[in-house]
Amino acid sequence: MSEENVKIGLETHLQLLTDSKLFCGCPTTGNDNPNTRVCPTCLGMPGSRPRINKRAIEMGIKVAAALGCETPDEMNFSRKTYFYPDMPKNFQITQFSIPVGTNGEVTMELDSQEKTVRIKRVHIEEDPGKLKHIGGNITSSDYVLIDYNRSGVPLCEIVTKPDLKSPEEARTFLRKLSEIFEYLGVYDTTGEATIRSDANISTGGERAEVKNITGFKDTEKALRYEIRRQVNLKKRGRKVKRETRGYDDKSGTTKPLRTKEQEADYGYIFEPDLTRIELRDSWVNTLEKEIPELPHQKKRRYVDEYQLSKEVAAAICSDFDMTKIFEDIINKGKNVSIVANILSGPVKKVLNYNEIRLAESEIDEQKIIKIVDMVENKEITDRNAEMIIRDIAIEDKDPEDVKKEKGLGAVTDDKIDDMVDEVLRENEDVVEDYMNGKGEALNHLVGKIMEKSRGNADPRNARDTLKKRIEN
Repeated sequence: MSEENVKIGLETHLQLLTDSKLFCGCPTTGNDNPNTRVCPTCLGMPGSRPRINKRAIEMGIKVAAALGCETPDEMNFSRKTYFYPDMPKNFQITQFSIPVGTNGEVTMELDSQEKTVRIKRVHIEEDPGKLKHIGGNITSSDYVLIDYNRSGVPLCEIVTKPDLKSPEEARTFLRKLSEIFEYLGVYDTTGEATIRSDANISTGGERAEVKNITGFKDTEKALRYEIRRQVNLKKRGRKVKRETRGYDDKSGTTKPLRTKEQEADYGYIFEPDLTRIELRDSWVNTLEKEIPELPHQKKRRYVDEYQLSKEVAAAICSDFDMTKIFEDIINKGKNVSIVANILSGPVKKVLNYNEIRLAESEIDEQKIIKIVDMVENKEITDRNAEMIIRDIAIEDKDPEDVKKEKGLGAVTDDKIDDMVDEVLRENEDVVEDYMNGKGEALNHLVGKIMEKSRGNADPRNARDTLKKRIEN
């Protein structure tokens, strides 16, 4: 599939981590029974009036600043008019003419190459309610129920220029955004629908918009399907329609919803119940000073200060909680290299396998310290460390107990010597192959030692010992 003419722009919605909604005092979390966290304002009742959540505005300013956006002297809210059952007042309060930020950029790394994605605008708006399609999906359900608990929840929308060229780039970009948001402390990485994207895709003609895609994987899958669909239409001599489509995660396909609206169709007007908000320099500067060291800055510091490789630094910095554990442990005087390798290697591998983040696991600082000490004291091998981490990641177990239960103690040098003697006696033909220049034969001998030790030998130690005994 050729992607030379592919252009992708993302409109990514971030749920801001506030206690109350954007224009009323209803809680954003709590009772999950349908339509229990609501009031006349978030239900759009006649006579109700919105009032601004200052905390949401502050978070929006921080997001804009972290993305390198220009912040206006003042901003305002508008009414975006459309008729849909999840928006009871038939308009959404959002920012149109003067958003909280414009003209930013995000630099990401893909296949060892840096790519900059331009940010067109960052704006704040309220979330609609949630439609529940009973007996099917958005195009095939028997009937639809509406839960307005989400109505009025504060969102921050990040709109990119059409700079993305592939589904892989889009997924990488979303991960980068997620890292930045997590460092800022403006959203909950484990919450429901904390990040959703609308994707605009063109393969050289009209663009289609795919609405409300949740998750990095589904975004990549939806884009991959939509690009293929548009390319196949062109091959058959048909034109791509400018339309809004929905993504069905079960079938992995996009389906038409409606003809794509133009901006003028929304009939934007200033929100008469809200005044303009002055963004004084003193206020903005104070908020910008609260922005912590961001992932790209922390990664650069880890490389410079601790001499970590870019790959190891990137792996640690991709999880904010992991950076806290890393820094806390090395500040206690532990070996930087061992700590970094354990976190970026086996810990990251086990978390990815279980599709959880560090904060969702049972791993904590004290458990990592015990594993670091065991590795440093040569009580366990790197492979043993990974086997222990597999257990403690999903169950609250002590690393020492897991080591004893599984018999994961490292093999002593004396035992390694004995095993080397046995392997050399039992594999004289393989030794001869190695002596005749077949370097891969050594791997076979190391494997034999790992078998005899049931994986408890240090493979590097085994390799070094074998080489010395054979070559001397």
